[in-house]
Amino acid sequence: MRCAARFASLVAALVAGVVSRVGVAQEPPPAATVTMDPAVSEASPGHILPEAPPEAPPPPPHKRGLVVESRLGALIFLGDFKNIAPTAPWWHVDLGYELLSWLAVFGYGELTFTSTSELQGPQDAIAFPIYGFGGGLRVTIHASKRVGLFLEGDAGTLRADVPHNALAILGYGNAEKFSASFGGRLGFEWYPVDHHLAFGLDVGGRDALGFAEQFIGTKPPLMLDASGAIRYTF
Repeated sequence: MRCAARFASLVAALVAGVVSRVGVAQEPPPAATVTMDPAVSEASPGHILPEAPPEAPPPPPHKRGLVVESRLGALIFLGDFKNIAPTAPWWHVDLGYELLSWLAVFGYGELTFTSTSELQGPQDAIAFPIYGFGGGLRVTIHASKRVGLFLEGDAGTLRADVPHNALAILGYGNAEKFSASFGGRLGFEWYPVDHHLAFGLDVGGRDALGFAEQFIGTKPPLMLDASGAIRYTF
């Protein structure tokens, strides 16, 4: 009897151990807990991507003040003097001040080199400079932030630097001394990002009274110039 009781208790203990292991194996593991950042969970999809950098500030407006301008181009004689001298290289320098965004005053100097080769042969032709100075007013219309159109009016004096009577014997004695010149100019300017600089193209005309033929001349002493320009505003 004692052996049977011990055997029965041993079997019961083994059955209880097997049942407890099966129950532990079948119990599901606890679910993993995911913690969300409130800032991320509440953000919209647009906030997840990096924000675009702010736009660059607009460039500063064109500077106004003391102006130096240099032009390089050609001077063409349209009156009777075209039978004396050919088209010549021409240099013109302005020094002025912009009183308003649309109005400026300026003084100028100019220099050109030509000769009497249209009338005389290579051995007899005389090479000489023509120089002058004067002043005027400029009115500018700004079509945009980068483009301006301008109109100038000027008055000055002009002279051909030749040996005495070299032009007088050809009928242009008045060109050997300073004489009045009245003209104007039309052009446009382009303003780059650097608000001190401006680049332009222009064409001008003038009535140079001293370059009229004194004896048998029939045409007015007109001159035409065309040039490219660069200017700097301090």
